[in-house]
Amino acid sequence: MDIIIRNEEQKDFRNVEYLTREAFWNLYVPGCDEHYLVHKMRDHQDFVKELDFVAVLNDQIIGNIMYTKSYLINSQNIRIETLTFGPLCILPKFQRLGVGTKLINHTVNIAKNNKIPAIIIYGDPHNYVKHGFKNGIDYNISDPYGKYPYGLLVLKLDDNSLNDDKWTIHCSDVFNINPKEAEEFDKNFPFKEKKWQYSQELFSMTCRAILQK
Repeated sequence: MDIIIRNEEQKDFRNVEYLTREAFWNLYVPGCDEHYLVHKMRDHQDFVKELDFVAVLNDQIIGNIMYTKSYLINSQNIRIETLTFGPLCILPKFQRLGVGTKLINHTVNIAKNNKIPAIIIYGDPHNYVKHGFKNGIDYNISDPYGKYPYGLLVLKLDDNSLNDDKWTIHCSDVFNINPKEAEEFDKNFPFKEKKWQYSQELFSMTCRAILQK
C-alpha cells in the first residue's frame, strides 16, 4: 500500500474523530470515548502537536497517532521527561496490515532525534512487544501507586537515561474523561449500537493484571 504519513491538519479533525470511533467502538467497553479524548487532547497543554500524524491512502485518512507529554520521577525526586502515545487507531478494514507499525516507526524516529529517553504507554503487550516495548517492571518503572500493571509498557530510546533506581510514571490528566461529556459529544456522530463483545472481558482482565517482582 502506498501510504503517506503526514501531520494532522485542522481540516482532518472530524475525519480523525470518526475513524477513532470506528476503531474503538465496543472494543473495550460498550461504545467508546476515545474519539472524545482525541477531540479534547488537541487543546490540552500536554498535547505534542508535532507528533500528531495521520496515515493517508488514496486521499483517505485510515490511521492516526497522537502523543502527550509524560514524566518519570525517582526516589530522589529526579524528573525525566518522557512521551506517551495514544490513541493509536486504524480503520478496522485496514488493521493488521502494517499501518500502525508505520505510524509508530515514524514517530519513534522523531522522538529519538529529539533525545526523548523513553516512550511509555498503557496498552496490550501483544500489540507492542514486537516494536521493542517491555513491561515497566523490567526498568523498575511502576504506576503512581507503586504497582506494575501488565499493560504498562516502556520503549527505552536512550541507554544512558535510566539507572537502577525505582521510577514512577505520571501521564497527562487529559486521559481523565468525563463520561457525561463523552456521551454528549458522541451525539454529534451517526448512531451506533452499544453492545457487549468478548474483547471487553479480555480488556478488563488486562487492566486488573499486576506483575510481581
